[in-house]
Amino acid sequence: MLKSLRELFGRLLPAADAAARDDEHTLQLATAVMLVEVMHAEPGIGATERVAVIDSLRDTFALSPAETESLVDAAEKASHEATDWYEFTSYINDHFDMPAKLRMVEHMWRVAYADGRLGDHERHVMWRLSDLLHVPQGAYINAKMRAKAAAGAQ
Repeated sequence: MLKSLRELFGRLLPAADAAARDDEHTLQLATAVMLVEVMHAEPGIGATERVAVIDSLRDTFALSPAETESLVDAAEKASHEATDWYEFTSYINDHFDMPAKLRMVEHMWRVAYADGRLGDHERHVMWRLSDLLHVPQGAYINAKMRAKAAAGAQ
């Protein structure tokens, strides 16, 4: 599955060092899948959640609008086909340092709070993903509080 997604990215971007490009694309996909998982945690996905995912990806990676849309589409497909999160979280753990993972967790919280409220399933998905990313509890809570304040949620 990841190979077909790498091929998609290979067609979207100009030719460069293939190995470095594949690594970067896989990291982008893994990150996008985590955001999409949070977006899909509660039923009734609205435009605000999708916009939050797109904004998070643009903040994390230098992507054009078309590349971002393609990445979100690929992430939704990969998320749907995946049997667990390990493939994605382990790749992120291998390639992101702790500050980058903390920024990612804050982006995930922003997706969760995009509609102004936090559901029980969103809270559970956030806890599981943060745990798999080895994010300390205190940092997890601080990221949550920053995202909640930014969203103006209660």
